[in-house]
Amino acid sequence: MATHAPTLTLFRNPTFRTLWVAALASNFGGLVQAVGAAWMMTSLTTSESMVALVQSSVTLPIMVLSLLAGVFADSYDRRRVMLVAQGFMLAVSILLAFMAFQNLLTPALLLTFTFLIGCGTALHNPSWQASMGDIVSRDELSAAVSLNSMGFNLMRCVGPAAGGLIVAAAGAAVAFTVNAFSYVAIISALWNWHPTYPERRLPREPLGGAFSAGLRYAAMSPNLLKVILRAFLFGLSAVAVLALLPLVVRNVLGGSAIVYGVLLGCFGVGAVAGALLNARLRARFRNEIITRAAFVAFAGSNVTLALSTHYLPSAVALLLAGASWVIALSLFNTTVQLSTPRWVLGRALALYQTGVFGGMAGGSWLWGIMAEAYGVGMAMLASSVVLALGALAGRFVPLPNFENLDLDPLNMFQEPPLQLDLRQRSGPIMILIDYEIAQQDVPAFLEAMHDRRRIRIRDGAQQWTLMRDLENPDIWTETYHVPTWVEYVRHHERRTKADADSHARLVRLHRGTEPPKVHRMIERQAVPLKDDIPLKSDFGSQMR
Repeated sequence: MATHAPTLTLFRNPTFRTLWVAALASNFGGLVQAVGAAWMMTSLTTSESMVALVQSSVTLPIMVLSLLAGVFADSYDRRRVMLVAQGFMLAVSILLAFMAFQNLLTPALLLTFTFLIGCGTALHNPSWQASMGDIVSRDELSAAVSLNSMGFNLMRCVGPAAGGLIVAAAGAAVAFTVNAFSYVAIISALWNWHPTYPERRLPREPLGGAFSAGLRYAAMSPNLLKVILRAFLFGLSAVAVLALLPLVVRNVLGGSAIVYGVLLGCFGVGAVAGALLNARLRARFRNEIITRAAFVAFAGSNVTLALSTHYLPSAVALLLAGASWVIALSLFNTTVQLSTPRWVLGRALALYQTGVFGGMAGGSWLWGIMAEAYGVGMAMLASSVVLALGALAGRFVPLPNFENLDLDPLNMFQEPPLQLDLRQRSGPIMILIDYEIAQQDVPAFLEAMHDRRRIRIRDGAQQWTLMRDLENPDIWTETYHVPTWVEYVRHHERRTKADADSHARLVRLHRGTEPPKVHRMIERQAVPLKDDIPLKSDFGSQMR
């Protein structure tokens, strides 16, 4: 089990504390803006699906753009990426407030503005979450994720209620203005933060290659795929509360914008309680038990909201829903961060966000359509059924427990002295590694090589094969390709200390008097008319 630092002691870290407080202000403004947008849509149209689409318009760009944002988080200065994202959202929010004051908003325009704010959020989130590892230690990471969730949901306690009061007293345009001012704190905090990043020895990955590397890493990481699938199911079903709560308040409870804000605040209070309970729950229960409990508890909350016609049961249900929400999502997030190396963390978090926010975007649309066709109560009951199925899915794709994996770079690879005058872009490169394996060790060798194949492909190897000599069956040859020499070096720099055991097992099984022989070859599929890669000048003079 991974160790966990006490949650509140993290506030002793001045960098974390400053950014956390600045994020509170930004989250407050965002929640006030969300209440204003949702309630304004109810005044612009009577369509239930259009009201639910306000939530979809924020979450859809996070689903679509997250992987691109993850590439930026892994390839560029994360602080600068976040500053660009926050500056963009500030500009959009100012324009939204202006349009609202001028009474120029239509349902389509409102959705456009919320979509653009969602685009800024999509760009910001992977860099923000990946930056936690630049601020705190690995042992403190779980506490940092919980505190970030607690901070957001602490604002959910007061932001929606304040948003409801602002909308009721002064209108949605003022709510949008409050959101615009809220970006100042986070922009100022990011501007004054100057993190140090490891020096890059290799050129930045091309955009297409970085996309492929992120997808390949996820495909060859079973634990990450499990987290993404469960997060998708949770987002798909649990988002019904956030998407349909305005309709529950208006149609079922007969409440106003103030009631909507107060009930959404109850959701936030529950979320804060869930964040504070996280460390205790993780110390006592397996991750899968906690995940199933969160699905089941949220299902019970949705059933209560579907059947209740009074504020009090609805408020209690939202307290439970908020706690379940933050417990599940912070657990998913921490699992991704603790099982992913730094070189691909932004993309892994982006793929996780694609799963959870993709589920939210689809769920907001689905439950809105269902509410329009069959009523809000039936839509909430249907979402509770999907939540129950999400809990049952744990029998087939259980959430993994935290592992004490050392994901720091192995840093044992040394570029060999080459005799050909290669450039970084020279290629393709074919690698052959010869092993001598005794017959009785073949089953153990194949088991170790199975793990080796996954690691190779995960880290960028292409066309991986394992060959056996027909004339000398003790000789086995592992082969793979990389597009260029620089990608071969990058492939080795991606190896982590947790991967070292795989190599050590193969070396122990090797029976040769010398270490396994590595052949590094540049490949030509056609015969050139002249030698297009000459010897290095110093080596050529030695040969003469």
